[in-house]
Amino acid sequence: MRGRTEVSRRTVLGGALAGAAAGAGVAAAAGTASAATAPAPGSGSESAPDGVVTGFGDHLGSDDRPWTEILADSDMVWQKMPKTWQEGPYLGNGFLGSGIYAEPGANAIRFNVQHSEVQDHRPEFGSIFGLARLPIGYFTLEPVGAITAVDWRLDLWNSELTGTVTTAAGSLTLRAVIHTSRPVLAVEIVPTAGERGYRWTFHPAEAISPRAAFKPLPAGYTANPPAVVSTHGKATAAVQSLLSGGQHVTAWQEVTRGQARTLYASVAHSFPGTGATDAALRAVGAAARQPLGALTTDHRAWWHAYYRKSFLSIPDARLQSFYWIQLYKVASAARRDAPVMATTGPWLEPTPWPASWWNLNVQLEYWLIHGSNHLELDGLTRSLSEFRDNIKAQTAPAYRSDSLVMARSNDITLSHGADAGPGGTGGGIPGQDPPTPEVGNLTWALHNVWLSYRHTMDESILRDVVFPLLRQSVNYYLHFLEPGSDGKLHLPKTFSPEYGVDTPDTNYDLALIRWGCTTLLESAGTLGVDDPLAPRWRDVLLRLAPAPVDANGFMIGAGQPFAMSHRHYSHMLSVFPLYLVNWEQPENRDLIRTSVDHWISFKGALQGYSYTGAASFAAQMLDGDTAAGYLADLLRLYVQPNTMYKESGPVIETPLSAAQSLHDMVCQSWGGVIRLFPAIPSTWKDVAVHDFRTQGAFLLSASRQGGTTRWARLHSEAGAPCVVRTDIAGPLEVRDSEGHALPWTDLGDGTLRITLHRGRDAWIYPRGTRPPTTLAPVTPNAPAARWGLPTA
Repeated sequence: MRGRTEVSRRTVLGGALAGAAAGAGVAAAAGTASAATAPAPGSGSESAPDGVVTGFGDHLGSDDRPWTEILADSDMVWQKMPKTWQEGPYLGNGFLGSGIYAEPGANAIRFNVQHSEVQDHRPEFGSIFGLARLPIGYFTLEPVGAITAVDWRLDLWNSELTGTVTTAAGSLTLRAVIHTSRPVLAVEIVPTAGERGYRWTFHPAEAISPRAAFKPLPAGYTANPPAVVSTHGKATAAVQSLLSGGQHVTAWQEVTRGQARTLYASVAHSFPGTGATDAALRAVGAAARQPLGALTTDHRAWWHAYYRKSFLSIPDARLQSFYWIQLYKVASAARRDAPVMATTGPWLEPTPWPASWWNLNVQLEYWLIHGSNHLELDGLTRSLSEFRDNIKAQTAPAYRSDSLVMARSNDITLSHGADAGPGGTGGGIPGQDPPTPEVGNLTWALHNVWLSYRHTMDESILRDVVFPLLRQSVNYYLHFLEPGSDGKLHLPKTFSPEYGVDTPDTNYDLALIRWGCTTLLESAGTLGVDDPLAPRWRDVLLRLAPAPVDANGFMIGAGQPFAMSHRHYSHMLSVFPLYLVNWEQPENRDLIRTSVDHWISFKGALQGYSYTGAASFAAQMLDGDTAAGYLADLLRLYVQPNTMYKESGPVIETPLSAAQSLHDMVCQSWGGVIRLFPAIPSTWKDVAVHDFRTQGAFLLSASRQGGTTRWARLHSEAGAPCVVRTDIAGPLEVRDSEGHALPWTDLGDGTLRITLHRGRDAWIYPRGTRPPTTLAPVTPNAPAARWGLPTA
């Protein structure tokens, strides 16, 4: 157990933090309640007393200490040998990955070699066989003596695994990294005298779809030929040729410097050419010329700068550590120039889902990058833009001229290939089955891209990606909407993930249509586009069939009640994450509560992400205690010792989406309003947040101490409208960083509209006080066990 005896020095720092501000820009989506559009009766423009107070400066986060402290408390440790992928440490850089655990049945430790670009290229067998991510192989560290103990630590701040392996013959001191910007795994070993004879062995894997362990092979599908291992000077390479052409290659070299021996390994993939051999050998050769200390200088600098982009501290020590591990995990699994995360991330293990999955998984994987201020990880926006022609190929020929629809599963270039055997998931067609008419995947994914726009206000994202792709995605729906006898526009049978039946007017698709048409109209206005389809979008919003509901809330679709346990909340997408129907619409509160309670009451088929969704629903309902309870259930029931998650195999989206649930408890910025601390549990008396990114391109910093919000700071990156709701007790001061009073309007219910220009800060605090300018972790309510495999 972590005694957290060092908390006293944190308390000296005040448990407070200062920093950039969260901002809510223009209204998020059609149907959302405009929470602040006009001053409340009797309110008006207010300002602080005339004169200038001493400026606040910008000392928040001026050194590394807050991050080194909170990350040191979050490091995972292993004092028992991990036996499986869900127990062991993992390293990655968005491309190369390595999961580390005991080699089954041997006196050895496995260092997996995994890579997000390594896949097959046989589209005739579909995305989950013919285009599947492929296993590569693994190294085994084989000591001289029998392993008797391990003592490892995953140093999050430096993204390095360090520690010792104790054996009957001595010990091995290890240090392992995957370099953040080089395709290199480096493992330095310093042995004692009795262990100088340890060795490394590489074991190439069979290059076959991991789905083969779960499902019958398609007719004609066979594994790729075995890898061929050969020496190349001081290096060795395992060349895996592919039946389709191309190859992936693992190269490695061991270098001795004094008592230390360092293994350098790299992976490269090429298709259709065979350049991977030279690429892997070059990478290994360049890395091997540097000792590990020199090699990791820029690696450490990248990780330090990464963590410093935001800060969040809560008094739940176990959940706080979990959160920071997710920030480590997502940066190990995703980069802007890396492939969209597969269901396993880069850490491919036996799985029935060796591809990217687009009916929930991808969307949940990337939510946390916005609030945590890590848009440098947004490979989703880049991929949808770069590979739009491959999405077009998934669309039935009759609709390709003006429409797009995305299949459920895709490879790294968003290609789906041909459907292969039962369960094939091509681009569906409403009213037809097969293929399964699951047609909302692209529209939902574009909501993620729209969130990237809203959190940065970068109009190039709106102009180049959201608007053109959403226009075609919505257009696909328009081909199938037909007026009914009631005069409303209705949708033929489609599939609401993952309920199992096709129904007309599915709530999933109706919500996406409403959000899509509204966003297109708003985007056209922002971009100054006079689109000829605008009248059609307005007509759809006017005449679209209402959401099917019954006494239990949202139905799956017309004539299909929600009547069995269902892990997915697709039928409630209008509530979260779209916020078309939301808690700030009093007339919808009973519907929301009834729907959520009914859904979560069916326990049989719920999975981990059901609990993260339930936590976000509760956060929208301003119920922090219930939200925290759902996250506690998630950690207790589903999350593995290393914070990974599994169903039939590794599934990365659920832990990452739990980080977003925590974000929703701390700050929400939908609908044009920044809501500070909207759903804080009653036991969280202290909370600190710094540079939390919100819609409208604001960075938010704030402190809650003793159950009271003490102050907030907003920094505007784009000059978007600034409306913020807090529970800071008035009368209030609203000043810039130089101490000048800023114009603001009281809109009632703790909501302020502040005149805040691009590049400027607004400090909000009670009159007669002064915000502290320190940043530190808050004191935990109680000690918590470390993640990993600690002895106690």
